[in-house]
Amino acid sequence: MTIQYDGTSYCGWQRQKNGVSVQETIENAVEKLCGKKASVTGSGRTDSGVHAKGQVAHVDVDGNIPPERFYLALNTLLPDDIKILSSRQVDESFHSRFSAKKKTYVYRFYVSEVILPLKDRYAVKISAAPDIEAMRRVGKVFCGEHDFAAFRGTGSEVKDTVRTIYRLSVEKTDGGLEISVTGNGFLYNMVRVMAGTMLAAGYNELTGTDVENALKTGKRDKLFKTMPAKGLTLESVEYDI
Repeated sequence: MTIQYDGTSYCGWQRQKNGVSVQETIENAVEKLCGKKASVTGSGRTDSGVHAKGQVAHVDVDGNIPPERFYLALNTLLPDDIKILSSRQVDESFHSRFSAKKKTYVYRFYVSEVILPLKDRYAVKISAAPDIEAMRRVGKVFCGEHDFAAFRGTGSEVKDTVRTIYRLSVEKTDGGLEISVTGNGFLYNMVRVMAGTMLAAGYNELTGTDVENALKTGKRDKLFKTMPAKGLTLESVEYDI
């Protein structure tokens, strides 16, 4: 299933004891539709407040609903801020998380002196336009295979912190800018820390050398800020199928 959701009201993708998650909401809808509990597995865990344009998940179900029409039936039981865009049958060997080859995230900013209600839900306000070329120079440092230990959020217990960034771009948009990054996987808060780092570079607060040192030492400078969740969207997940 390909899923789109507004993450504002949810504690993230994964089930949590202290809040309503996207996963739990979809699993409850599947249970109502199919008459028994089912586990919905996503391609990855988006954090609280993070959105998705193209999250991918799989679920094992029995029933008479054709796979290619399953999403239509399921959408009747889902809230307006979570919708299934498509569904299809896949081989039993497919796993939405472990079969994923690439993921693309986009982080969005808008430039304004005041909060713009029609933009602020999915982008972060900045008061002055940064130097996009400086941001791009730092972005090039991230590309390739690196140990991103310095660019993960506090509390992450993942032991393997090596990831590969295939593409990274910074583009102007109508009244703002967006950072698009494609990789084979991402650590907890990694894209949000990268976005904060690149923004700092755009304001001449750090350079590519600072980023290179962080990648080598695994130590995170205080300037490497974690940007708010609302500016981040999981755009797409790629598979070899």
